[in-house]
Amino acid sequence: RQQAAEFYRGHQVPQRLEEALNALYPLRPADLYGELANYFSKISKAPVICKVVGRKVLDGVGQPTLEVEIHCTVKNYEKRICSIVMASHSQIPENASAQTTEADEKERNDSVTTAVVWVNESLNAMLKDLEPTDQCKVDKMLGEYFTDKAEEHKEIQKQAEAEAEATLLPLTSDAPSTTALPGKKKAAKAGKKVEVAERTIPPADPAEPVLCGSLAIGGTSLAVAKAGATISHTPLYLYITLLKHGEDSPKEMTLPLPMVTVLHCEKMASAKLKLVKEVLLVPPVQLSIKQGLERVLDIQKEIMRLFEPPGKEQSSPQMTASKKGRTHNTGKKALPQALKRTSHLGCLMTGCDSLEEPLLLIQTACNNIGLELGTDMYLAINCAAHELMDYAKGKYEILTGTFRSPDEMVDMYVELINKFPSITALIDPLRKEVR
Repeated sequence: RQQAAEFYRGHQVPQRLEEALNALYPLRPADLYGELANYFSKISKAPVICKVVGRKVLDGVGQPTLEVEIHCTVKNYEKRICSIVMASHSQIPENASAQTTEADEKERNDSVTTAVVWVNESLNAMLKDLEPTDQCKVDKMLGEYFTDKAEEHKEIQKQAEAEAEATLLPLTSDAPSTTALPGKKKAAKAGKKVEVAERTIPPADPAEPVLCGSLAIGGTSLAVAKAGATISHTPLYLYITLLKHGEDSPKEMTLPLPMVTVLHCEKMASAKLKLVKEVLLVPPVQLSIKQGLERVLDIQKEIMRLFEPPGKEQSSPQMTASKKGRTHNTGKKALPQALKRTSHLGCLMTGCDSLEEPLLLIQTACNNIGLELGTDMYLAINCAAHELMDYAKGKYEILTGTFRSPDEMVDMYVELINKFPSITALIDPLRKEVR
């Protein structure tokens, strides 16, 4: 009993309890013990991370990716605070060969599997007993861990290359020289021109290597940030803002302008257009997010109606009232049907034969519901020109069999924007090596 009394006095329990009762007595709350619990919870120890769990899950398109879960010790109890699902860096290119697709899927699976191991073993032990609100310390530790893993990977690669060179060296030393072969000409005849294929555009940069398992770093950092926001009873966006600006929240909070993909122009064999990958709708800045998205949905519904089979369309032209009170002719010639599938973004996939075709389709849809491009809605085009380079010709294949040099591409874009002034953004109009 004496030891218990000393323990309570050492933690100022009698003093704290007396302060709580004196503060609550004038109020005389209906739930006295609940108010006492609230009072003491304010002076309890801050939650600390007790477990970090990683697992493999499927994302929105059925591909494996990483989920990170944060558990904290809160008032002496282990509690699951939050979880996040991390987007993977891996993306299978369009019309990829079976070998490329298989290699990409294997790389993605290996990366996710390695990330799960990192989270459940190293990162779980490393972050234990840290406060989830100490984001700077957590990110510093994660950065150091990633650096060590990257250096370790480089050393393994160097050793593998050295072993490969040592294995190939005896084979290359015994091989006869190609210049000593009989009947082999050492040089071209004098006066004869040697044709060299001219490349006006340098080859594409190699893909930036991604360390296998690196998903664990970003996933764990985001999970800890979400846990800190949950414990602080603060929305995640505001919590991240406060991490940047300190204790003072910014005077004004703004949302980014929405850009919604509405058409995916698939590079299919039966269609000629190769340049445009996606067409995006951009609502005017004066609209709220809700108003802008509602307008985008109206346009998307009208585009889907235009793609209905001709038999479902009424044969006689009819005039329908638009949202602005104007009338429009809905008995126009039926447009080509879209493919019966959607892209991973959930938008219609269709093939086109000209650069103007998808833009005219959206323009028709807007006119039918009483909206005007350039005023009520704007356009953005994901050109994805870096996917269309023909290195033998050094030009872009914008249509099947139609090639353009970089200067010709610029002239074409200028002409297109003059014809469709509602276009406010071109995404990847040229390869970055020639910009």
